[in-house]
Amino acid sequence: MPFKLNQDRRHHITRQKHRVINSAAYDAALRQRGSLTVWFTAEAIEGWRAAPRTTPGGQPWYSPLAIMTALTLRAVFRLALRQTEGLIGSIIGLLGLALAVPDHSTLSRRAKTLEVPRPQPRSDGESIHLLVDSTGLRLCGAGEWLLEKHGTKTRRSWRKLHIGLDAGSGQIVAASLTAKEIDDGAEVGPLLDQITGAVASFTGDGGYDQDRVYASVAERHPEATVVVPPRSTAVPSETAETQPTQRDRHLRHIAEHGRMAWQKTSGYTTRARAEAAIGRFKQVIGDGLRSRTDERRETEVDIAVHALNRMSELGRPNYVRTA
Repeated sequence: MPFKLNQDRRHHITRQKHRVINSAAYDAALRQRGSLTVWFTAEAIEGWRAAPRTTPGGQPWYSPLAIMTALTLRAVFRLALRQTEGLIGSIIGLLGLALAVPDHSTLSRRAKTLEVPRPQPRSDGESIHLLVDSTGLRLCGAGEWLLEKHGTKTRRSWRKLHIGLDAGSGQIVAASLTAKEIDDGAEVGPLLDQITGAVASFTGDGGYDQDRVYASVAERHPEATVVVPPRSTAVPSETAETQPTQRDRHLRHIAEHGRMAWQKTSGYTTRARAEAAIGRFKQVIGDGLRSRTDERRETEVDIAVHALNRMSELGRPNYVRTA
């Protein structure tokens, strides 16, 4: 049998070609990502020691900024906690600073309750175009060791990462970590709750074609446009003729002009940036979680998102299409 029965009648999309027009600035930004001065900043050195505690209890030695700096270095350079302790100690020693080095136990314990700053709203005050997607992150544990050592086939445990990306700035403005059983549509509300600014549009793949997704967006941002491709078996609502919903208008446009034309007209093609952000997460940070508890895993994801946003601030490529 042939590889594809309808190969001669299939719609072929020509691969686009692009060229980076800010190569010098982008190359400098890529080099800065590996510079220790980007992650171990003067602000972190100045605020390394914790402020005096006014409530009963022990006095902490390290500020939340110090713990976040150490965990950021761990995420960027993919280190274990003990190697992170060694890296921090060597940096402090080379700089000749009289600062204490947090041990690996302290880093693990403080990661459970660390609060990572959330992305700030856009300075220009404009509404964001939110792109959402999800992916799986495997858990590193005894099951992975047994699989590598003995080749046994076990059910691998994993968690689902949900992200919300600002299409304009490329910043990850919302992120959450859930169990693998959680549906994508069920996490739309928590993602939107993390965004402080206004949302102009919400774009997701076919997995978000649910009534509760439209309801969650309308509840928080009534003026926002929902750009989600309806399923192939979707039918218009009962009020499609008198009071059509956004989904009804999508179905009508697809029926009249085709699905490819709808993708271009609605702006659905920008959703590829969310997939690119997930690919960047797995390439830079990794496709697994190193922590052993859910609280530390959530902090690990927040630290990774904070580091990726910092990398985007250093410089992004500016493309122009050539073909």
